[in-house]
Amino acid sequence: MNIYETMFILRPDLGEEQVNQAVEKYQNLLRDQGAQEIEIQNRGKHRLAYEIKRQRDGVYIQMNYKGNGIFVAPLERSMRLSDEVIRYLTLKQEEPSVKPEPAEVEA
Repeated sequence: MNIYETMFILRPDLGEEQVNQAVEKYQNLLRDQGAQEIEIQNRGKHRLAYEIKRQRDGVYIQMNYKGNGIFVAPLERSMRLSDEVIRYLTLKQEEPSVKPEPAEVEA
């Protein structure tokens, strides 16, 4: 089971209800594909570093979830075809590796 993070930016002219509907749509898409432990964080409206699709601001949403990688492609395809999503990015997070500490040798 892998851990994924998807960050996407919605158009700033969307109302709060429309933002919630978009987030719920992608959350349901992930859930239907078998993702687990879906966490949503609405990061709010921020200024973009550069203009994207004639927009200077955007609403940032972060989703963290667990599962296998088969649901990433349908999620990104849905976001690519959506008019409300300006930009998106999905990352596979590395599992934290626990290294055993070297044993101290007593002389």
